[in-house]
Amino acid sequence: MSNYSKQTNWGQFIPLVTVFFFWGFVAASNDILIPVFQKAFQLSQTESMLVQICFYVAYTVGSLIYMAVSKGIKQDLVNRIGYKNGLIVGLLISAAGTLLFYPAANLHSFPLMISGLFIVGLGFSLQQIVANPLAIEVGPAETGSQRLTMAGGINNLGTTIGPLIVSFAIFGSAAAATQDVSVESVKVPYLILGAAFVLVAIMLKFSSLPAITPTITEDTDDVVPGEHRKSAFQYPQLFMGMIAIFVYVGVEVSTASNLPAYMEKSLGFETKDIAPYISLYWASLMIGRWTGAVEAFDVSAGAKKILRFLAPYLAFGVFLLVNAIAKHDLSHFYVYGLIIIAMIICDIMSKGNPARMLLIFSVAGIAALLIGMFTKGMVSVYAFTSVGLFCSTLWPCIFALAINGLGKHTNEGSGLLIMMIMGGGIVSLIQGYIADITNIHFSYIVGVICFAYLAFYAIRVSGILKSQGIDLDKITKGGGH
Repeated sequence: MSNYSKQTNWGQFIPLVTVFFFWGFVAASNDILIPVFQKAFQLSQTESMLVQICFYVAYTVGSLIYMAVSKGIKQDLVNRIGYKNGLIVGLLISAAGTLLFYPAANLHSFPLMISGLFIVGLGFSLQQIVANPLAIEVGPAETGSQRLTMAGGINNLGTTIGPLIVSFAIFGSAAAATQDVSVESVKVPYLILGAAFVLVAIMLKFSSLPAITPTITEDTDDVVPGEHRKSAFQYPQLFMGMIAIFVYVGVEVSTASNLPAYMEKSLGFETKDIAPYISLYWASLMIGRWTGAVEAFDVSAGAKKILRFLAPYLAFGVFLLVNAIAKHDLSHFYVYGLIIIAMIICDIMSKGNPARMLLIFSVAGIAALLIGMFTKGMVSVYAFTSVGLFCSTLWPCIFALAINGLGKHTNEGSGLLIMMIMGGGIVSLIQGYIADITNIHFSYIVGVICFAYLAFYAIRVSGILKSQGIDLDKITKGGGH
C-alpha cells in the first residue's frame, strides 16, 4: 500500500477518463439506434436487441482473444505492449468499426450495421482491460476504487449526453424533428465519433501516461496462508461474482434498451421524444456515481457529508442543463429530485460496506421495477428510470467483492469479470423475447430476477469472505467503496 503522499496524477487521469466518456456515449446511444433500426429494418423487439448482443458480446470475444494472445506469447499482452499503447490500439480498433456505418447505411444493411458496433465493442474491451487498473494506478492505492467510481461518473456524463446528441444528429432539433427517419442519418454521427476516437488516440500518444506500468504488481501469496488454489475459478466469491456482473450489466442495459418500446407501445410516445428519458436513465447512473465518488476527494468528514447531498443534485443539474440546451421541456423532470433522496438514504444506510450496499441497492432496484410494472403512465416511466439510481454503484461493489482475496489470481479474475459484460446483450435479448410473447410491461420481471440474484450474492459473499479471514468492514475503510 502506498502512503497518502502519493497524489492523484490529474495530468494522467484526465486523458484516461476521456476513454470512459466514450464508452458511455456509445453504449447509451445504442438505445436510440434500437427504435430507429426497428422501424427502418422492420424488426421485432427480440431482433432489435441484436444491437445490444453485438455490442456487449464483443466485450467477451475481446477478452477471450486477449487471453488467447497472452497465452500464446506466454506473457500478459498489455504488459508486453504497455498500457498506453493498449489504449491507443483499442481506440483505433473502435474507430475502424465506426467506418463500417458508411457502407452499411448506403447498402441499407442491418448485418453490416451491427458488425460495425461489434468492432467498436472489440476495441472497447481492450480499452476496458487496460483502463480499469490504470485508473487505480495513477494515484494512491487507498482511493483507487473511488477514482474508478469517479471515472464511472465521467462515463455517465457520456451516457447522459450521448442519446441527446445522437438523437439530435438523427432526428434534427426537437422542434423540427420528423418521425420518418432513414438509416442514412446514422452515418455522419458515427463517422464523427470515429474521428474523435482517432483524436483521443493521438492525445494519449502525447500525454504523460506511462507507456509501461511496472508498478501494477500482484501479491504472489495466496491470501489464506497455507492454502494454494490453482486458478481464479476456485474462489467462490469470483465465480458467483461473474454471474453477478452478468446479471448486473444485464438489468442495467436491458431496462434502458426496452424503455423506448414500452414508451411507444404502452404510452404512445413518438420515437423522437424518447431521448430525454433515456438520457435521464443514464443520468441516474451518473447521479449515483457522483455520490459514490465523493470519497475520492481529500476533504474533511464534514465536507464529505455535505458533498454527499450536493453531488447527486449537481449531477441532476447537469442532466437538466443538457436537456435545456437541447430545448426539451423540463417541467416533467423536477419531481425526480424527490426520488434521488431515496438513493441518498440507501447510500447512507450502506455505511460504505460493499456487501451491505449491494444488498440495499438491489432491494431498492426490485422495488423500483415492481412499482414500474404495477403502475401506468409517467409513474411507471420514473420508476423504470430510477433503476439507474440503484444500479449506479453496483459495479465497484461487485468488483471489490469478487476479486477480494484472489492474491496472485487478481488479474485473471479481473479479465473474467470484464468478460461477463456480455450480460448486457443477453439479458436484453431475453427481455425482448419475453416482451414479444407477453407484453413489454410484464417483461421487466427479468430485471427483478437479476436484482434478486444480486441480493442473494450480497448475503452469501460476506460469509464466503469471512471464511477466508477477510473482514468486509476493513476492505471498505481501505480500498473498496
